[in-house]
Amino acid sequence: MKKSIKRPMTSCIAALIATTFVATGSSALAAELPAGTVISKANLDQIKNDTFEGHTIESLLTERMAWEIRNSNVKIPLAKQDTSVDPTWTEATQKYSGSVKYDPKTRTVTGYKAGAPFPTISESDPDAGEKVMWDYYYGSPVYPRDFYAHTVFVTFNSGGYEASQDWVFDRLRNRGRLGGAPTVDNDDWITKTIFVATSPQDIKGTGTFTTRYDVNGKLEDQFVYIKSARRVRRLSGNAWMDPVGGFDFLDDDIYVYNARPSQYVSNKLIGKRWILASLDTKLKRDSSKSGTAGEFPSIDSKEAPYWNVITPMTPREVYVVEATPPVEHPYGKKVVYVDAQLFLAYRGEVYDKKGEPWRTFTQREGVVVGKSGIKYFSPPIGTFVDYKAHHATDYFIVDPVFDRDRGESDYTPNVLESYQ
Repeated sequence: MKKSIKRPMTSCIAALIATTFVATGSSALAAELPAGTVISKANLDQIKNDTFEGHTIESLLTERMAWEIRNSNVKIPLAKQDTSVDPTWTEATQKYSGSVKYDPKTRTVTGYKAGAPFPTISESDPDAGEKVMWDYYYGSPVYPRDFYAHTVFVTFNSGGYEASQDWVFDRLRNRGRLGGAPTVDNDDWITKTIFVATSPQDIKGTGTFTTRYDVNGKLEDQFVYIKSARRVRRLSGNAWMDPVGGFDFLDDDIYVYNARPSQYVSNKLIGKRWILASLDTKLKRDSSKSGTAGEFPSIDSKEAPYWNVITPMTPREVYVVEATPPVEHPYGKKVVYVDAQLFLAYRGEVYDKKGEPWRTFTQREGVVVGKSGIKYFSPPIGTFVDYKAHHATDYFIVDPVFDRDRGESDYTPNVLESYQ
């Protein structure tokens, strides 16, 4: 029989300390990073366990975000940003949300007036994902009464800068308006949108006029001007699934998720988490370099793949929703990250029918004030990347105007002729 070996007490204590250090060493060495720190592939492994505003860097990155940093040279500066919302939106939410109802059988919402229809959503609610997307669709403060903007789209291929195009994006909103006249209850439409190219000359006048209805099962009316026929023609009701120009997004991808929630087969809540997102984006422009990637200094045009946009980001809690489109849709699924308080869609991750990663969309919000004096969040910059095609589209909103004094009579299909 072997004799037990008695270790000195000091040895046991030393072993305990060593074990504790090994188990907790990484957290003991973690640091709170200062604002201004830039996350990149050069330092991600070194700082992933460090924190910013109490959240580890690793926990603030989705799997695809981490992949983009390591494999596509994405860089993210950290910043603390103002997240306050206009009290008008808060007051409308408090006043009207109590009368809003969701019907799971028809997947429709009734009783909506303004603000967020479902300000409080339980993760255990079987309809939580649907309610999140209705909050975004109806109540997000990204939507003003109406919105006009000169939009510059900059495209890139695997070799770098490809082209710049100027478009007009002009949208009138009929539901949940905070500025100007109240919602018109007896009209069945929610938005009327003019989306037309103005340069270069060979594409001038290309675009659409779309009326989106606020009636379940009623698809959009979309019109296009046919130059060869010199006539305005109606498109298919499924045009919301079609690509836009030569860009890396569908009509459905404008603002990340540009569909009535019931047009998707389902919107399933995966859960809540924190990610890095932009809420206070400032547009910088060098008009002397118009028509080049240098026109917008936030584009990282010095390092491949040349389409990355660098803007400060801050931690935000989001709902993660998996949206399943109808079978005729090009996508297999779209994962959308929606702010848990403001219901802004910051990011979309698209997968093909085989479940393989395809595209990502990043929407960078900024603070704007309409003519009504109401503060909104609206994205001055966004990025759409098609990783299969090695192609990307950045957009930049130049000189936007919010809460214009225009009415329904200014928005008809015939307006497309004025852009020719």
